[in-house]
Amino acid sequence: MTQTPDIPEDVAAMMSARREDWLTLDRATETPLRMAVATLAVAFGIWHILTNVWLTEPGMWQNAIHFAGFAFFASIIYSPWKAAADTPRGLAVDFVYGLLVAASALWIAGAETGLYERTLAQTGLAWQFRTLDIVAGAVLIFAALDLSKRVSGWVIPILIVLSLSYILFLGSYLPGVFRAASLPPNDVLFRTLFNDEGMFGILASISSTNITLFMIFGGFLVASGAADFVIELSKVVAGRIKGGAAFVAVLSSSLTGTISGSAIANTASTGVITIPLMKSNGFRPKFAAGVEAAASTGGQLMPPIMGAGAFVMASYTSIPYATIVTVSIVPAILYFLSVAFIVRIEAVKHNVGEGISLEVDRGKMLSGGLAFCGPLGVMIWLLLSGVTPAYAASWAIATLVLVSWGATLLSKIVGPGLFAPVQMGPSKIAEAIMMGIRSSILTGVLLVAIGIMNNAIVTSGVGNGFSLMIAQWSQGSLVLAIVLIGLASLVLGMGLPVTAAYIILAILTAPALAGILADGVIVEALMAGLADPTQSAMFMLVDSPHALKVAEGMTREEAVQLMRDIPFELAVTIRPLLVDPALQTTFLLTAHLIIFWLSQDSNVTPPVCLAAFAAAGIAGSRPMATGFQSWKIAKGLYIVPLMFAYTPLISGSFAEVMQIGFFGLFAIYATNALIQLYAEGPLKVWHYPMLLVGAVGCYWPLNWAANLGGAAVVVAVVLMSRRAMGASTHPTQTAAQP
Repeated sequence: MTQTPDIPEDVAAMMSARREDWLTLDRATETPLRMAVATLAVAFGIWHILTNVWLTEPGMWQNAIHFAGFAFFASIIYSPWKAAADTPRGLAVDFVYGLLVAASALWIAGAETGLYERTLAQTGLAWQFRTLDIVAGAVLIFAALDLSKRVSGWVIPILIVLSLSYILFLGSYLPGVFRAASLPPNDVLFRTLFNDEGMFGILASISSTNITLFMIFGGFLVASGAADFVIELSKVVAGRIKGGAAFVAVLSSSLTGTISGSAIANTASTGVITIPLMKSNGFRPKFAAGVEAAASTGGQLMPPIMGAGAFVMASYTSIPYATIVTVSIVPAILYFLSVAFIVRIEAVKHNVGEGISLEVDRGKMLSGGLAFCGPLGVMIWLLLSGVTPAYAASWAIATLVLVSWGATLLSKIVGPGLFAPVQMGPSKIAEAIMMGIRSSILTGVLLVAIGIMNNAIVTSGVGNGFSLMIAQWSQGSLVLAIVLIGLASLVLGMGLPVTAAYIILAILTAPALAGILADGVIVEALMAGLADPTQSAMFMLVDSPHALKVAEGMTREEAVQLMRDIPFELAVTIRPLLVDPALQTTFLLTAHLIIFWLSQDSNVTPPVCLAAFAAAGIAGSRPMATGFQSWKIAKGLYIVPLMFAYTPLISGSFAEVMQIGFFGLFAIYATNALIQLYAEGPLKVWHYPMLLVGAVGCYWPLNWAANLGGAAVVVAVVLMSRRAMGASTHPTQTAAQP
């Protein structure tokens, strides 16, 4: 940029740096203003650690400070002025605006007690807001609209406007189950700002207590060299396998997922290494990019962090975080092996993936391994011991710093030749904290903004309307309900980050999906007959000819029809009385996991698949072709949720889960072979029905005869296709000999 005479040198240097790069340590663009912002970011990160292990602010204050900081950083980093952002005026406007939003958040937190006192002192029922309270509240709602648009586009602002309009006036004009009473503006303002479901409620607490800390922990892992360890370890494991470079991408992305929890960040961080490696290994550019996008999407599903989804799920279902992480281990393995199977088939089909040496940097692997395994092990141990995720993440960060100091001391004793650990001194610690804060801006802003929608949904009860709609459209069919939710997740994912899409879908559709799962148990009970007169009497309220048979039993078709005839409002009352509470909790967890998995598909499904587009940019392939390739590779996103729904993959005993998971691998391989029309060699016409039968047998839950028979059929096809491959290549090899 050309420096004009009236611009001070420090401002010109600031303007020469991209806004996105401000929260980094860069001596080339170091200025007093930028150093002040960086110092504030480091202090903000340290506050997040202290507020979760030592400080005891009230929840409202904690969430208000949390949003105040991220609103300020979002204002100055995601400037709306484009070209004008680099001018002193644009810079000043963004700073003043960020400070105004931050001050408004703190004002609202401080105004809560006085609002209650003034309202109680009045005889009327209206909330007694002062003028400054209204102004600050209006600034915060505007900031939620503006900043969410800056960080994620127009979808969330539009949904916020519709949500507020719905409870202010729009709901009274809608028909049927979507009709809602209009609320006065001061009531809407109070609920939006102070309700547990509002801006500074449950969702903001998830961000301030869990997500930001894990993002900071991820920053420490990256800064300490743990990401290098992931790549080097993947080379050791997969370097000698045909197509090893692609297997490195799968393994490194699965492990990096425990660090970033973001498909796009995962693609950007590991893809710059793995995609060129795959291309040099002989893989097609669009396939290399598709593998990286699909594997990086799985990072959101990989325990123990699972992006932000596990924290949201734990808060909404009241199911312990450790339980959610534990039941997600086998499904995550199934997903990544499904991607690996595609890699293997591609490598064999196109005869690529040989002749490349994947040299391992043992120094990086040893030093990075200490930084990766020690803190991660401490965090997992603490999580399984029952402490809060925030507490576990805080101690994992402390462990990482201590391990790095110990490794540095050890390297001085044994000599630098063995390994060279990253020294986590003050500058590295500051860099790690800023990295975590920078990656948390999006969720820090969005979860507070989505709180406005969450409050409107809870206040109006429109969630019940959506649940009723899903139940009616699916007609009690579980697979049809999953298809409808999958389509909704894809549409929402075109304009929302996957965490936001999951939250909205979970609020609107999880009750319906959990209800359909519970109906399966009730159908079995109705077929056998209800001996309890109290339970039988409840069905007398249902307008159905089958209601008279509930005591004596009925056919499956009659029981299914009876459940369809029950009004949604009555079904909500009946289910808790007929289904064991522990089983209801299992169904709720299953519903949330299905929705969470389906919400990931927007990363890899055209027309808007951001992870695939990011990978295409690295690979130099066509974005849309890469999107279709990644969608085909990531089919585990659809297979595993169906296994959640139709097998006890989540709720079963250890032996049952192992049986389902083991034979599920054979079934998934058969599915991939059918899609690719290839296995270990070319497939004959009669191989297709064999693979179909084998896949059905392996998917059949907890049936040893079907499982063993199906696995045997799949193995037989693999061996026959390998023999066919050998027969087709042998003549060519013979002819090539001199």
